Amino acid sequence: MSYAKIPDDVIEAVRRHHDIVDTVSKYVHLSKNGKYMKGLCPFHSEKTPSFTVTPELQIFHCYGCGKTGNVIRFVEEIESYTFPEAVRVLAEEAGIPVTWANPDGAKPTAADTERNAVLEAHELTAKLYNYLLNNTQHGRAAKDYLRDRGLGDKLINHFMIGYAPEQWDTLSRFLSARNFDPSLMEKGGLLSAKSDGSGYVDRFRGRIMFPIWDRDGKVTAFAGRIIGEGQPKYLNSPETMLFTKSRTIYNLHHARPAIRKSKQVVLFEGYMDVIKSWSAGVKNGIATMGTALTEEHCTILARQADEIVVCYDGDDAGQAAAMKSIPMLEGAGLRVMVAMLPKGKDPDEYITEYGPDSYLREIIDQPATTTKFKLIYSRKNHILLKEEGRKNYLLEAAGIVAELDSAIEREVYLQELSREFNFPLEVLKQDCHNKHQELQKKKPGRDNNDNSWNNGRNENRRRSGPPMLQPAYTYVERRLLHVMMRDNEVAQTVHEKLGDAFNIEDHAALAAYLYAFYAQGFDPDAGRFIASLQDERLERTAAAILMMDGDFPFNDAILEADIQDIIKVPRYREIDRKKEEMMQAERAGDHLLAAQMLSEIITLERQLKGTT
Repeated sequence: MSYAKIPDDVIEAVRRHHDIVDTVSKYVHLSKNGKYMKGLCPFHSEKTPSFTVTPELQIFHCYGCGKTGNVIRFVEEIESYTFPEAVRVLAEEAGIPVTWANPDGAKPTAADTERNAVLEAHELTAKLYNYLLNNTQHGRAAKDYLRDRGLGDKLINHFMIGYAPEQWDTLSRFLSARNFDPSLMEKGGLLSAKSDGSGYVDRFRGRIMFPIWDRDGKVTAFAGRIIGEGQPKYLNSPETMLFTKSRTIYNLHHARPAIRKSKQVVLFEGYMDVIKSWSAGVKNGIATMGTALTEEHCTILARQADEIVVCYDGDDAGQAAAMKSIPMLEGAGLRVMVAMLPKGKDPDEYITEYGPDSYLREIIDQPATTTKFKLIYSRKNHILLKEEGRKNYLLEAAGIVAELDSAIEREVYLQELSREFNFPLEVLKQDCHNKHQELQKKKPGRDNNDNSWNNGRNENRRRSGPPMLQPAYTYVERRLLHVMMRDNEVAQTVHEKLGDAFNIEDHAALAAYLYAFYAQGFDPDAGRFIASLQDERLERTAAAILMMDGDFPFNDAILEADIQDIIKVPRYREIDRKKEEMMQAERAGDHLLAAQMLSEIITLERQLKGTT
């Protein structure tokens, strides 16, 4: 049951130290419901709480999307960590030394050693650059520039902004004096090799330096901005073993508490927009780093928030980028709004000119819907003073409005267009209706999700018929497994008399895992058992079984009856199969075969009575 390099006793210590209710409550508002705690699921959109935490068992389970597990799995899912990353973070929070090696006792791998060295070098480099900015003559011009931009000392130090001097070897000498391998530092993106192969120089020179953190708050890269004239104006670290642009989100570690509280994130174009907006009170602001928005960015953000406000520059390039980002963000399941800056203004300029109060009140707190934004964006492409331009705009606008699912929302926008252009509402409605019908036909078929009844985004779905009834033995097997996961002796009895002869494949697999779990000397422990499965489908099944109401009667007689009921199922199936064969033989006129089938059926039925 070891996970990569992490010993079982460390995993167990982490799990026992972190109460699942306390951990989940950092992300989800939980309310007591009997012996359970319930809340809205953080992993999918819903309006009726289906996310359940069981303090007694230290597990969570969502009846809507099926996510389940213990405290480690919850952190793994909510933060998009790997299992080792989740254990490490929780161990650090608990004060458990992160000193584990490989299961065979080997030392950390060369790759791990290199990664740790590069991480340490980045942390030291950030501190060096920040010191040079604040305390040396080299950084005076950069410090004056930042102050002119409205960044005070508190803001500078919060974001660890620094300065890389013009000298070619300031950082190179600093790292060499601390015995960092220069070739590794080049590989890590801090140094550059000289063209003649005679040594290394600093990658960043004469630039204001902005550290880039990973989601755990560790410096993994830098962004450098030149002060005066020169190219490139911005220079980012190359992609390394620490830094991947398509997955890195600037300021996420600082913004996460505010995002958790509001379930909203504000997306900016660059780090200066994030920093100035932070100073204005926007604590949930983030940005992508030196790259366009990617699907990976969207997936990460969708795990953190329900709503995203896109606040890009007010110029044409910024608005075009916002238009491009909308379908990607909506595709990830986010509700998208757009903060509308005046033409030509970026957040930094707006705050400087109008102040933080106006910025919050007029821009951030009053975002436009994506439909409103699309209509405004569309207007720029048409000359509305000309009849042809108005006609083309109205045609395009009707198509934009037709994308809305809500008839009420469509009506509101169409009425606005009708009033503004003095155009008949009924004509607009007819054209919009036709376009809406065309879009509906092009939509892919609805997904076949039995749990979609609880998804807020799918609240209009209706089942086509009553739910399918499960065979009686399904409940018997689940009830038996429920008791087995809580009682070692019952599990041992079932092992001896039934083994893996459960009729449902997942139930048989769970029983086999449970026998092995107890064979290793473990006491009943739902959280630990679920963690041992390492199979999401089985984890979901086990959690759902454990969440059954356990107030049903159970004793030795019921245990024996349940085992016999499970054993009999294959014989009942065999009898049904032979009855079908007998009827087919009779229809075909093969009376000899029909008589043979009847004889076999009678024998099987007698055997069943004998076991009753």
